[in-house]
Amino acid sequence: MKAYLRLGLAGLLSGLCGCSTLYYNTMEKFGQEKRDILVKRVGKARDAQQETQEVFQDALEQFGAVVKFDGGDLQRQYDKMSAELERCEGRAEAVRTRIDDVDKVAQDLFREWAAEAKQFQNAAYRRDSEAKLRDTRRNYDQMLGAMRNAESRIEPVLSVFRDQVLYLKHNLNARALASLQDESAKIETDVNQLIQELSAAIAEADRFIQTMAD
Repeated sequence: MKAYLRLGLAGLLSGLCGCSTLYYNTMEKFGQEKRDILVKRVGKARDAQQETQEVFQDALEQFGAVVKFDGGDLQRQYDKMSAELERCEGRAEAVRTRIDDVDKVAQDLFREWAAEAKQFQNAAYRRDSEAKLRDTRRNYDQMLGAMRNAESRIEPVLSVFRDQVLYLKHNLNARALASLQDESAKIETDVNQLIQELSAAIAEADRFIQTMAD
């Protein structure tokens, strides 16, 4: 890598780290440590997943209504499906962002915790702190895994929705609706599975928040 590229990358990383440090320092002045920030971000990620469940369930119901549509303005039905797709894509992006926000502060917290545990002169205190860190990491990894698993289910569902909306756009007729009906059972299965995975992730988030409060 050329020298100027290395310098540019180093400057970017330094700037990002500097922004994070400034943010944490500011929050500490308001009595918010990294642990508190993590709990709040997990709560926001959980809320985003709950909202995503509702939006995808609404989209599934709208899709079902459209494929069963019998006569009338198909353009209007397409517009409804297109609007639901946009809502779903917005919620998908919100979930990804929230999970990334959670992981950023979690990794910062764990690095700080590990470094501070080494500062103990009392061996018993150090072992206790390191044991609690391991437990917290284990609980966190389980929760993050559930969140990432649920997130991974979103894009395949979106892909199917996009295909259906685009197909209807290009074929605003009864024959197109009949073709969409053939896919309705699979879409319902995929959405229901996504909702179940989101429910599991939400439950893990609640459990993690409780462990951090104990």
